[in-house]
Amino acid sequence: MQKIKNLEKTNWIGIQTIVQKEVGRFLNVYLQTIVAPIVTTLLYYIIFTLAFGQNAGRGIENVPYMQFLVPGLIMMGMAQNAFANTSSSIVIGKVQGNIIDVLMPPLAPWEILTGYVTGGVLRGMMIGTIAVIILTPFVGLPIEKPLNLIIFGLLGTGMLSLLGIVGGIWSDKFDHIAAVTNFVVMPLTFLSGTFYTVERLTPFWQDLAHLNPFFYMIDGFRSGFIGIADMPMSYGIVTLLIVDILLWTMALVMLRKGYKIKS
Repeated sequence: MQKIKNLEKTNWIGIQTIVQKEVGRFLNVYLQTIVAPIVTTLLYYIIFTLAFGQNAGRGIENVPYMQFLVPGLIMMGMAQNAFANTSSSIVIGKVQGNIIDVLMPPLAPWEILTGYVTGGVLRGMMIGTIAVIILTPFVGLPIEKPLNLIIFGLLGTGMLSLLGIVGGIWSDKFDHIAAVTNFVVMPLTFLSGTFYTVERLTPFWQDLAHLNPFFYMIDGFRSGFIGIADMPMSYGIVTLLIVDILLWTMALVMLRKGYKIKS
């Protein structure tokens, strides 16, 4: 009964308003937020195609390399843009001083968090969907396990959306969030097995890769297309859930305390 009462007290209109604000924000500049990331993914594909051509070889278990590569490129674009959506929104709000418009209404910290995360996830999933539609005719992408695409797409973009909120709250200016992008997001992305299978690494580097949550995001999402993965899906789901919960808790504590946003 208490849970039902809490749900009834939830400010659903407030959450919906934040989501609409976030979606409207990135749709208003769709050339930058939607078209540009898809073009970047296409450029990666073109570069690898031109560089390797017929000599691309195989990825994992004799899967053609381009079919192995493209899902990773798509997930990479989804994740990076989910991060960019939430982090830029918070930093812009802090720099321009209008973040007070989000803090002043009768919204609980978890409701604010839900709105921002939903906006980031929607942007990431939109980019992923469009990229799949565009690239499938060129690569001949199979879709072996569509449920994996949904699960790891949501968990992955959710993780990066939460990381973007944490980074955005911590950052005082755009240089700070650029540092998070350059020294956290990009290295973890490129060392996640996007361009290679970790099975080909030495044992030490395999163990190191398995500590990277981005690896499970890429590996699980790729399995939705080719049907096979480096690690069991249960490992990936549990790992991403744990990381998402930790990031959610961290972001929630920062919002409740007003860390760097109520001073």
